[in-house]
Amino acid sequence: MLRIAVEEAFVTQGIVEEWARTLSGAEVEPGFRAMGASILGGSPGAKAVHERLLDLGEGRIRHMDETGIAVQLLSLTAPGIQVFEAVAADRLARESNDLLIDAIARHPERLAGLAAIAPQDPEGAVRELKRIGHAPGIKGVIVNSHTKGAYLDQPQFAPVLEACEALGLPIYLHPREPSPQMIEPFLDYGLYFAGWGFAVECGLHAMRLIMSGAFERYPRLKIVLGHMGEGIPYWLQRIDNRYLLQVKLGAVRKLEKLPSDYFQENFVITTSGVCFQPALRLAIDVLGIEKVLFAADYPYESVEEAVAFLDGADIKETEREAIYWRNAARIFDLGERM
Repeated sequence: MLRIAVEEAFVTQGIVEEWARTLSGAEVEPGFRAMGASILGGSPGAKAVHERLLDLGEGRIRHMDETGIAVQLLSLTAPGIQVFEAVAADRLARESNDLLIDAIARHPERLAGLAAIAPQDPEGAVRELKRIGHAPGIKGVIVNSHTKGAYLDQPQFAPVLEACEALGLPIYLHPREPSPQMIEPFLDYGLYFAGWGFAVECGLHAMRLIMSGAFERYPRLKIVLGHMGEGIPYWLQRIDNRYLLQVKLGAVRKLEKLPSDYFQENFVITTSGVCFQPALRLAIDVLGIEKVLFAADYPYESVEEAVAFLDGADIKETEREAIYWRNAARIFDLGERM
């Protein structure tokens, strides 16, 4: 069966070197400092991941062939350029996007990508979106969640959301370690990492967008969440229930629709890193089959496990086909690759 994987990571050597310089300084986000050992670690496992992240050529294509992936939608790995100062972040975003466009040009049938932006400089981010938003193979935008503790619902980022909506570019909201405001209790026991802190932080970001009324202002904006929706599909009934109570108490502003309506209309989710039948069944039942996309989360997760899971999942063949490629082709305008 045709398979499109939509949360597949890469990095550039320039960004890796800037990470190292940033981590050697005095002013470093606590979460990024904690992540540093994993990002730049010298263990065999860390080196293998690092090599795969840097490879946008034959090694990646060979691995796709071995695991049955027809197309990878590439995105800059977390935390990307969002830990840097604005000038460096803008420059590295442009360099990353140019490298990505070049890789897609060399493998146009196998690769597509999400553009990196530097939210630290909203005007610069909009310029970059206008520069490469319609470049061949660019199908959306990657935002690795918070930027120095700031979230996309905040007023300074309105031009970015407006540009993404106008250009028809979905935003893949990818998690990273919790923001400086919330990191402290997560630093114990490795809770800041992907097993818990990533989902908490990214789910918070998504909820801030919903509760801020962002989708009243940008009704055509599409947000993609990985990892089966960062837990939100499980909580939608309670989110609505408590929202209505808070409205009655005058504790929150009344939205035009329920929070779950905005999640249903403006969000889609991917399977990345979650190979669990009950979670898949819940996602399909709550959101509908057209809202669930396949992702392998290469090179951080086992592509073999992700494929074996979905191949063997207790779903209809039409549902499997929708998750594996039809939904991605529609959401990311990948029809020319089919």
